[in-house]
Amino acid sequence: MLQTVWVSSPGSWALQESNCHRQGKKRSWKCRFVRTIIQHPCRRHAPKCSRKARMFRKIQICLCFCFVSGILYEISLLSSCVFSYLPMAQHYLTPEQVLNLGKSIIFLETTERLEPPPLVSCSVESAARIYQDRPIILFMRGLTNETALDLNTSYAAFSLLSSMKNVFIFPLQMETVFRETPLLQWYNQVVPEQEKNWVHVSSDASRLALIWKYGGIYMDTDVISIRPIPQESFLAAQKSRFSSNGIFGFPARHKFVWDCMENFVLKYNGNIWGNQGPFLMTRMLKTLCNLTDFQGTEDHRCQNISFLNPQRFYPIPYPAWSRYYQVWDKSPSFNQSYALHLWNFMNRNRKVVVAGSNTLAEKLYKTYCPTTYEDLIQNAKHRDLPGPED
Repeated sequence: MLQTVWVSSPGSWALQESNCHRQGKKRSWKCRFVRTIIQHPCRRHAPKCSRKARMFRKIQICLCFCFVSGILYEISLLSSCVFSYLPMAQHYLTPEQVLNLGKSIIFLETTERLEPPPLVSCSVESAARIYQDRPIILFMRGLTNETALDLNTSYAAFSLLSSMKNVFIFPLQMETVFRETPLLQWYNQVVPEQEKNWVHVSSDASRLALIWKYGGIYMDTDVISIRPIPQESFLAAQKSRFSSNGIFGFPARHKFVWDCMENFVLKYNGNIWGNQGPFLMTRMLKTLCNLTDFQGTEDHRCQNISFLNPQRFYPIPYPAWSRYYQVWDKSPSFNQSYALHLWNFMNRNRKVVVAGSNTLAEKLYKTYCPTTYEDLIQNAKHRDLPGPED
């Protein structure tokens, strides 16, 4: 009998002809026929094409189709989230390019400092871990275009955050941010040096403009994310009938955000803390519906905006902010919360996370920003090492 065996070269066959020669002239035509099939694969219209050859050809076509489909699928995945595979130091995407990817999580640093403290690093890292399929952007006022492209490696938080696949750090250029919004005229007229609360006011304005232009979620840099926020259009209740502006989210070009920017300019008073922040959000929400008290853990709905229960972000209210830096007999589960606001404005950096302190804040660092926590431990060890003079 004739036998065929597969060899290493794809699409080629080797023929064992020993049986053909043994059985003489009666079988010689069959040997020549098989050689013809092997060396010259038959076309579809060839009447003498063997069933096995046709089947083999179909299998080849199916395998090729599956291979090409797999390649196209991988390309589609890369094109949809290419930002997540490129460390910040290895690409030069502009803020607009990243923001246009959609559904960004936006943080702002409106001071001039260039080294994000541990709480800022923890906020950004926790968001990057919870929202792995979304761009996490930290805008920093102290950066320029030059420093953004060549980050100073002496700033540990830069290398820590930029090593995360979906984290981007950009300069905050307010004039660019405010273009095509009602805030540009206000910005051109205001004198920052004469503003009592400029760091907060400029942050209030910038977050409105960025969310209106590009959509997504804004978070303060003292917010630790613990699970994804399911709502797309939402405000966070700090307490009953009072909205925070420390966390909110809307799709791009949402009318409510535009109205907030107009009211920001119309009723601007930089001497009153929060007038352009939580008080603005609250008074604008009241124009849409009558706010009522929260009776349990339910969320409220105001037209097309979700007004989220205080438990979602503020399970520890601001008068009790120091509890984050205390040791608890039993740590709360926060199973009703999406993120936790640590009230750094109230803290004013007086209390910090100390490795080994077993405080609630330390446990949150360990769980939701372990890289920042590890860096914190390493820095503490370096401080404890004896110097040359010792």
